[in-house]
Amino acid sequence: MPSSIALATSRRALVLGLATLPLVAAAPGPVRVTLATELGPIVVELYPDKAPITVANFLAYADRHLLDGGSFYRTVGPKNDNNPATISVIQGGLNRDDSPLPAIAHETTRVTGIRHTDGVISMARDAPGSAGSEFFICLGDNPALDFGGARNKDGQGFAAFGKVVSGMDVVRQIHDAPTVSKADDPYLKGQILAKPVKIQKLSRN
Repeated sequence: MPSSIALATSRRALVLGLATLPLVAAAPGPVRVTLATELGPIVVELYPDKAPITVANFLAYADRHLLDGGSFYRTVGPKNDNNPATISVIQGGLNRDDSPLPAIAHETTRVTGIRHTDGVISMARDAPGSAGSEFFICLGDNPALDFGGARNKDGQGFAAFGKVVSGMDVVRQIHDAPTVSKADDPYLKGQILAKPVKIQKLSRN
């Protein structure tokens, strides 16, 4: 049987051994931001553990107040969508040519696991890797926007990175707002809001 001195020594060794084990960093938890609009607030929960690049970009716009004064200007749905892969979303941000920060790498839904379901926020883009300040919010499920979906010919889908947790009534109000019948781009015909809804402020909660 070990002596009391030996037991004490072994316990100290165990404690010291545990103290020297490397600490594993906890995955970052969800972050909430608020889009203050003329029609009311939209609270969004972002998922940095799943979409770190896209979330970091959106938070940079929030922390630097770069989206303050932007707007929701486009609404897409069955009534005004001329794409066979019909979706239902509202789109906002800054004009893509005016994005003050560099475009970001594309995080697909296959990588993040965040599907384009009701209330999900995602980045608007042209080619993969061109997303900047423009984003959209889904109304209902929109699988055509996921990786492999039919909405975009390249099959890469769009980069979803969070979900609305409060304010979907505001999202629906924007979606149902009147649009103009003409557009410089025929693809956008009937999708541009007659009165864009101003984003007064984007900030962390």
